[in-house]
Amino acid sequence: MLQLCRLGLLLGLAVAAAAVLAARLMGWWGLRAGFRLFIPEELARYRGGPGDPGLYLALLGRVYDVSSGRRHYEPGAHYSGFAGRDASRAFVTGDYSEAGLVDDVSDLSFSELLTLQNWLSFYEKNYVSVGRVIGRFYGEDGLPTPELTQVDAMITKGLEANKQELKEKQKFPPCNSEWSSTKGSRFWCSSKSGGVSRDWIGVPRKLYKPGAKEPHCVCVRTTGPPSDQTPDSPTHRNRGDLDHPNLGEYPGCPPLAITCSFPR
Repeated sequence: MLQLCRLGLLLGLAVAAAAVLAARLMGWWGLRAGFRLFIPEELARYRGGPGDPGLYLALLGRVYDVSSGRRHYEPGAHYSGFAGRDASRAFVTGDYSEAGLVDDVSDLSFSELLTLQNWLSFYEKNYVSVGRVIGRFYGEDGLPTPELTQVDAMITKGLEANKQELKEKQKFPPCNSEWSSTKGSRFWCSSKSGGVSRDWIGVPRKLYKPGAKEPHCVCVRTTGPPSDQTPDSPTHRNRGDLDHPNLGEYPGCPPLAITCSFPR
């Protein structure tokens, strides 16, 4: 009897967990009350003209009521081409021709998709989402298509790459630089060079990135342990990141100079 009670309890917990998971999935992907599914021909009626039922646009298959921004999207306005359709591609390319006002984003780069994600955040914040378009990004059941899943995965990968780039920029901030036809080139470091505020200045070095054709100038810490070691590491040589294998000195520039000049 005790075992049966335990089995019943476990089954009850499993059912409850499944219900919670289902509720979460419906929250993420399901259509909430008031949401609609549009076919493209139906959405095309929502262009804000006389007699039109409203002023909507779609981005990555999500439909937004942009009536509050009518002056931007109504007929004759600068962005009127976005109304009544999913023109996701044009948000990135700026091609407002009929050939450019389309939803095909399959060949966009990571950075371009991140721009699209920023636009999506803008519409989520400033306008009301009213439904989805059946087609490239959502099926007849209102659930994401494989193409939308792939776009979301690429956006996630782009965000991770941005995070890694920011982390590297904190480690190796870009140098200040200038060039003139009379004086030649100059690279130098400061406590805010590269837009990275820090409590050290560093010295200019060439950073060689895998796959890059040319190195670029970065500022490198000269004291303390390397960035991949803890401050109390007993093995470091108090040279900061100077011994990093991807770094190189500028010929003719003193190793610890914060400014390197290269006359013409």
